[in-house]
Amino acid sequence: MDQEMSMKFMQIAMKHMPEGKAFLDEKGIELEMEDLQPMLELLMKVMAEAYELGKESAETK
Repeated sequence: MDQEMSMKFMQIAMKHMPEGKAFLDEKGIELEMEDLQPMLELLMKVMAEAYELGKESAETK
């Protein structure tokens, strides 16, 4: 995956980060934004895999 796609994924993840943080806060899990970095990296991996799966699916049709 190229750098441009990674940046787009990062923008999407950051757009939804406040919602994720609010969910954790409601559950009583207090984390600072820097503590969320490992979850952000996991989310980026999931998005990259989903992108590749969609790409492969489109190529086989």
